[in-house]
Amino acid sequence: MSVRFLVERHGSAVRVRMGRSLFGRVRFEVSAWLLDDLLVDTGPPPASNQLLAWLGDRPLRRVVLTHHHEDHSGGAAIFASRGVEVLAPRAAREMLAEGLRIPPYRRWFWGGRPAAVETVPLGERLEHGEWSFRVVETPGHAIDHVCLLDERRRTLVSGDLYVHPRVCYLRRVEDAQVHLASLRRVLALVEESGVRRMLCSHAGLVTEPARALREKIRFWEELRQRAAALVADGLSVRAATRRLLGGEGFMRWLSLGDFSKRNLVRSLLAREDDRAEEDRGR
Repeated sequence: MSVRFLVERHGSAVRVRMGRSLFGRVRFEVSAWLLDDLLVDTGPPPASNQLLAWLGDRPLRRVVLTHHHEDHSGGAAIFASRGVEVLAPRAAREMLAEGLRIPPYRRWFWGGRPAAVETVPLGERLEHGEWSFRVVETPGHAIDHVCLLDERRRTLVSGDLYVHPRVCYLRRVEDAQVHLASLRRVLALVEESGVRRMLCSHAGLVTEPARALREKIRFWEELRQRAAALVADGLSVRAATRRLLGGEGFMRWLSLGDFSKRNLVRSLLAREDDRAEEDRGR
């Protein structure tokens, strides 16, 4: 598969779109955001050379990662080797230093495994030129996931917190209930700070972030309620998932069940004691 590379300018923020294309069609896409001389996330491994070529002689002081996933950290080692400071959430640093262990389907999606990289710990705040970010811990999608909130500029860099209002697939290791708590926490901050734009790694520029976050929260909460009612009536989680979200499609089979609609419904329905027992069994 080849890599498609596109650039969009949104005032003080530049979106760098990197997509993996198959037979001329983009199948998987992720974005990095360039904020002056700060790069948030780096895209997947195969896009590194194109990203470096596009940056050219532009000064780049820092790279900050929202979480460790390969489509966000794929170019971090290359930047570090060129003397650029790479910051990462504390919970991500050991994984990144050891080199990510990722299943074959994800290597195929994003074109390889990121090289190991030593990073600098990301603290509670990130001061960078005209930008002043509060670092907000937002686990769920990943245990180390963070968002960056600049209250003065009314800007939220959301990583993979949002992605889409109707996300229907989840990896086994993701926790939808923890993710919902992170969504609610960030929504409260967005409303309190009057945030006007959200820079998302997949949806791009979102100009009504509070509405978008509320829509995603509502979709998952309603899905949980409807699934709980179906299971209470005797349906299995598999049958309830099929009735509510339709068939799984090729993604579940390609990932051997690691990435599926059923994972989302199961996670939304999990009780606290079930989740604790699952954690002990890992």
